[in-house]
Amino acid sequence: MELSKERAEFLARDFSRGFIAYCGFAADEVKRGYFRSSLRLRPEHRQQDGFVHAGVMAAMADHTAGYAGFTLIDEEHQILTIEFKINFLRPAQGDSLCCQSRVIREGRQLLVAESEVFATGEHEEKETARALVTLMAVPGAKLSAGDQVLGLRE
Repeated sequence: MELSKERAEFLARDFSRGFIAYCGFAADEVKRGYFRSSLRLRPEHRQQDGFVHAGVMAAMADHTAGYAGFTLIDEEHQILTIEFKINFLRPAQGDSLCCQSRVIREGRQLLVAESEVFATGEHEEKETARALVTLMAVPGAKLSAGDQVLGLRE
């Protein structure tokens, strides 16, 4: 399945909604099986010692991987994370983060992606975390029906 320009543009716009918009994550590059995002760091992204909070990096790795998965499925499906593992390689410092995610196993229903998170400071970029994310492609109608059963939709 080819990734159309329109689908890539839609996914780039769709990426930053809800919690992700609140965090400040932005889409930078979209290709078939690949997604790149960035974050301009603010004081609230840091933990008590001044490093970027692990939860910020984990959310970025997970969400960016999910959108790499979205580039490979049809518009009738949604992506859900069913498992992820993250290794924090060093404390993240600097002015910004970027995340590159690639789908490394493309299945009909299950996909596996790898995310690399980099912290950028003055004249240097260092890998700070790497995650392996298992994703499931689920028909959107099935998710909507589940909302009705749970009383989440009227």
